[in-house]
Amino acid sequence: MTINEFNFAGKKAIVRVDFNVPLDENGNITDDTRIRGALPTLKKILADGGAAIIMSHMGKPKGKVNPKLSLGQIREAVEKTLGVPVAFAADCAKADAEAAALPMGQALLLENLRYYPEEEGKPVGIDKEDPAYKDAKDKMKVAQKLFAKKLASYADCYVMDAFGTAHRKHASTAVIADFFDADNKMLGLLMEKEVQAFDNVLNNIKRPFVAIMGGSKVSSKIGIIENLLGKVDRLILCGGMTYTFSKAHDGKIGNSIVELDKLDVALGVEKLAKEKGVELVLGTDCTATNGLDFGTMTVKEGAQIITCPANDVPEGFEGVDAGPESQKAFAKAIEGAKTILWNGPAGVFECDSFTAGSRAIGEAIAKATKEGAFSLIGGGDSVACVNKFGLADQVSYISTGGGALLEAIEGKTLPGVAAIKGEKEGK
Repeated sequence: MTINEFNFAGKKAIVRVDFNVPLDENGNITDDTRIRGALPTLKKILADGGAAIIMSHMGKPKGKVNPKLSLGQIREAVEKTLGVPVAFAADCAKADAEAAALPMGQALLLENLRYYPEEEGKPVGIDKEDPAYKDAKDKMKVAQKLFAKKLASYADCYVMDAFGTAHRKHASTAVIADFFDADNKMLGLLMEKEVQAFDNVLNNIKRPFVAIMGGSKVSSKIGIIENLLGKVDRLILCGGMTYTFSKAHDGKIGNSIVELDKLDVALGVEKLAKEKGVELVLGTDCTATNGLDFGTMTVKEGAQIITCPANDVPEGFEGVDAGPESQKAFAKAIEGAKTILWNGPAGVFECDSFTAGSRAIGEAIAKATKEGAFSLIGGGDSVACVNKFGLADQVSYISTGGGALLEAIEGKTLPGVAAIKGEKEGK
């Protein structure tokens, strides 16, 4: 069943959204992108003549009540954005009365799901090395099912529309689906768009296919890189992870970030790329400094900023961005692409002095998109890049999911999708 085929008239739908929005010190929303992303699904339910019970998490309260992470802070904003009355249930596990009283055409926002450890299905306060942990975990899985059953009891149907948490087998993202038959559980409109976007990139490829993977650690991206090497024509590796590749070839990297225990992994990636016939593009030069303050994301007074070979960074300096020649090489590798995936920046783009590498990638992607490429931008930092550079409306699709998108790219079936479609989880 798809949401467009379903008629919500007279029905209460419990909808898992991702309203984990950033708040300032006064509890005001600083970016409502995630709320706006859920609007098409919520408005479809209400327009049909149904009622929406909205559930989400906020932050990481770790199974405890934390007023600073209460969804009650955003109720008025959700009501204003949605354009209908939105009630609030201060206890998501005891919302029977609020759910029963909910009129059609209106919405009910449940309190933070993660106030309950049952949501994530993790024991609280027990170390994994403790012999009691296994027994506690087994008991928690039972409790998780009961929590999911309780949430399901509020509604007639279930809609999963939180791609950002689709890679988690939580009570509200996957387990709850077990309590609805196939005709009464479905993906929301945002989820359908997300699934279609990564399907276009991974299974409906138009060539050349170019992927750009950045970030600080090769270890966090190795599964993704290995999966991509079986699909892409060119793979650009940038950001902090590239100094592990330089070090693997006995390069001098100064104080640059490096994973010394992953040098063999870097060499293995190069070997696999060669075996697969994939053009692997690594930067040849970098921008380095001896005075970046990571706390304020500024360059300290009197510090030096230099351009040097990526394999010959002076002692006391660290590579913080792709150099001019690397920027040209990246842009050239993206030129003419028909399918593009970007995850991870080319440098410390949060500091205005080191945006050039990421900007060069973003602008090259925008140019290729204008010429007919399908471009998917995923991961918080990459999304922040295109927004910072004013390129958001010049790419094909910006994913709302970080970890979920990465697991999808890695070739894993997402629990939040599998629960709706009846697929097996894992690879």
